[in-house]
Amino acid sequence: MISTRVPALRVGSFDHVFVLTGAGVSAESGIQTFRDAGGFWEKYRFEEVASPEGWAADPKTVWRFYGERRTQALTCQPNAAHRALAALERAIGDRLFLCTQNVDDLHEKGGSLRVHHMHGELFRSRCEACSRPPFEDRVAHPTLPLCSCGGRVRPHIVWFGEIPLGLERIADALDQCSLFVTVGSSGAVYPAAGFVASVRSRARTIYVGPERPDNADAFDEVRLGKAGDVLPTLFEF
Repeated sequence: MISTRVPALRVGSFDHVFVLTGAGVSAESGIQTFRDAGGFWEKYRFEEVASPEGWAADPKTVWRFYGERRTQALTCQPNAAHRALAALERAIGDRLFLCTQNVDDLHEKGGSLRVHHMHGELFRSRCEACSRPPFEDRVAHPTLPLCSCGGRVRPHIVWFGEIPLGLERIADALDQCSLFVTVGSSGAVYPAAGFVASVRSRARTIYVGPERPDNADAFDEVRLGKAGDVLPTLFEF
C-alpha cells in the first residue's frame, strides 16, 4: 500500500526499532550521490575509485576522489531527518538500531550516538598492512598517505566487492526488531535491500522516501515524501 499521509507509528515500551538509512537522507543535506548529474561520480568510473581493483591499480586517483568527497561533505549539515532519528534514540535508547548505508557523519552531527555504518566511514582511514584500528582522518590527502609501519593508508570504506561491516550485529538487531523502517534507500543495493524481507513475517515494515523503491512490494507501507518532512512526525510514544 502506498500512502502520502503520514499517521504516526506508535512505538511501545517493548518495541525494538530498526532504521536503515540510504543516500536519499544525505542527499537532502547536499551530499552528492551516484545519481547526481555533474557530481563526483560522473568524473570517474566506480571501478576506478570504489573497488579493490581500482585501489590496486591507482591509489593516488582513489585518494584524490575521496579527498574531494571529504571536502564537499565538510560543508554539509544534518537535516530534519537526522535530528528526528537522534530524538528517537533519546526516547528509546538502545531499542533503536540505526544502520546506515551512508559514509558521511551527518547522523552523528545530528545528535545520534549509536550509528552502525555498514559501508564504512568517509572521515576514517585504516592501514592495509598492519593491525592498527581504523582512525579518524578528516584530511583531504593530496598524496598517498603511509602508516607508521610503512603500509599504505586507505579510506575506511566498503568498496564494491567487499563485505559490509558488522553483518552479525545487523542480523542480531533484525532478529529483535518489531518495527523496521527504511528511509531514502533505492532498494537496489544488497544485502541491505534484503533486510526487509528477513523481518516482514514478524515486524511492521515501512518505507519512507520521495520515490517508490525497487523493493517496494516487500514493505507493508510505502510513505512517499522527503525524509526531512516525514520523519519529524513519524514516531509517537
